[in-house]
Amino acid sequence: MPELKQLHVGRAPAVLAFELANRAYFAASVSDRGDDFFAQFTDRYNALLAEQEAGICAFYVLVAEDSSVLGRFNLVDIEDQSAELGYRVAQHVAGCGVATATVRDVCQLAAAQHGLRTLRAATARRNVASQKVLTNAGFVLVGPADPAHIGGKPGTWYQRGLVLQPYSAI
Repeated sequence: MPELKQLHVGRAPAVLAFELANRAYFAASVSDRGDDFFAQFTDRYNALLAEQEAGICAFYVLVAEDSSVLGRFNLVDIEDQSAELGYRVAQHVAGCGVATATVRDVCQLAAAQHGLRTLRAATARRNVASQKVLTNAGFVLVGPADPAHIGGKPGTWYQRGLVLQPYSAI
């Protein structure tokens, strides 16, 4: 059964493999990370770990039983009990409910582990799959997103209030 785990230095090779294997798939709905992302992956990855250590962000990966990465789920710009949620899942698990279930889990984790009370997420208007994930995970549409925030594409912000559940399976 897949498990949500916090990003750490030992996961770098699996995260890189995930990004490379799904690059074309991701580029169909979000801006491509570009060749520089892959050329400078180690430095960028280490910068993410530093941001996580500083409490600015929290990064998670959904790990399969074979230790491969099935998805990335990020809480960025943590401040004033709120953060922005970003996520992406591998093409071979897309459409199977993995993203929705894990976003729900991340919402619980955000409240329980990080003390967050609000999450926001932006999605490109043409990314219907991501909109469905957010809606099915309890997010509501709150307004337009600046295209500069979504790789130059028109988009929409979604938001969800968080409450700490008395019991969590995470």
